Amino acid sequence: MKRRSVFRLRWLVASLLLATGLWHQFKPVPAGMDLRAPLRPAQQVTFLHDITYIDDRGERVHEQEIFDRVIALIHQARRQIVVDMFLFNDFAGEAESHRPLAQDLTAALLAARAHHPDMPITVITDPFNTLYGGIENRFLDTLREAGVQVVMTDLDALRDSNPLWSSIWRVCCQWFGNSSDHGWLPNPVGSEPVSLRSWLALPNFKANHRKTLVVDSGDGWTALVTSANPHTASSAHDNIALEFNGAAALDVLVSEAAVMRAAGIDPQWPQAPAPQITDAATLQVLTESAIRERALELLARARKGDDVRLSMFYFSHRDLARALVAARQRGATVRVLLDPNEHAFGRHKNGVPNRPLAADLVQAGVPVRWCDTHGEQCHSKVLQIDRRDGTSDLLLGSANYTRRNLDNYNLETNVLFQSETDHPAQAKARALFQRQWQNLDGMNYSAPYARYRDHGRWHYLLYRLMEATGLSSF
Repeated sequence: MKRRSVFRLRWLVASLLLATGLWHQFKPVPAGMDLRAPLRPAQQVTFLHDITYIDDRGERVHEQEIFDRVIALIHQARRQIVVDMFLFNDFAGEAESHRPLAQDLTAALLAARAHHPDMPITVITDPFNTLYGGIENRFLDTLREAGVQVVMTDLDALRDSNPLWSSIWRVCCQWFGNSSDHGWLPNPVGSEPVSLRSWLALPNFKANHRKTLVVDSGDGWTALVTSANPHTASSAHDNIALEFNGAAALDVLVSEAAVMRAAGIDPQWPQAPAPQITDAATLQVLTESAIRERALELLARARKGDDVRLSMFYFSHRDLARALVAARQRGATVRVLLDPNEHAFGRHKNGVPNRPLAADLVQAGVPVRWCDTHGEQCHSKVLQIDRRDGTSDLLLGSANYTRRNLDNYNLETNVLFQSETDHPAQAKARALFQRQWQNLDGMNYSAPYARYRDHGRWHYLLYRLMEATGLSSF
């Protein structure tokens, strides 16, 4: 009888965990997410970049535009500021730092609050910045004290990318909350001790990974969508951004309102206007899996005479890898520039997932080069296609090409810009890739595929297992 009771209890627990895991992996996404906004007329579109490289004299060079522009946009705002940034901290020490970005952004927001006391300012961010409630974040605390609305994303509302752990965590651990007062375990990214509850939250492996800014601009609105974080230890990373005005900027605001509502806040923000048909250059705001679907559509159209260029920090998504190979097989020129997944804030990485994925691409005939990193990361996420009809597609933003970033687990924001090939933003993005790929203008930026070639079976199996199960940080 006792043995039967134990069996029933085990069966009950196993059933509960299985049901929890299945529901939270496949449940509907919160309302307003997985957004495919309408095509909007493109207004005042500007491409921005940050890059780090070694010049022909052996000196390290930084070219940085993104946060200079972010801060300038904040300074000119008069009616509203909405910032959504994944990493907003100075974790991981100062060894690789180039610029105190978290401090700079905080100072800009505080100045905006001081000069315009009645202007609504909202900062949306990810709970990782407090290690899920286990430590204080001095930047966010300072902003709160100044009257800035700081909103922590409700990650529980999102699907679970790692159900093997998250089902256990949801049943046993999420109910205990967290505290920054009684840490006793080592901090994974700093010196301040953290609680066991912080460590238990970490393996859920999901985030609000967005990086956006929306501000008023005269009578209109301006948005900036980027891959860059206001994270001091990331300040030397390579990143990209697109700044634009008009109705598409309000689409970004609509996408951020969905994050606010999931956190229990109903913001009274301006609404995006009804779509207008246009044959001119267009912008389209995309979030979550809508980014994947749009990228697949763009690649499916690639034919002989088209030039496909991809720069990516993490690339592991099987559908997108197959789409690149198929584009090449149809005759398109395809080139892929990847981070070697070698460096992570002073720690050495094993090259997963990019090196095993790159092996598949190279074996299928797709040329791959590596960013020649020296502590920093090639953190850009950008796909550009020049088509033989004289038009170009530029898709960029926060999303890596991975299952977690593109299959409705993380929160992500990208923007698609479609225009004539000679538009200044398209030309600047194209010129940047050419500089990087060919090491032009005294720049030692990229290295040949052989530098980090990895056709080993173990790393390939590890990559496929981690991508399929969600047991990964990518």
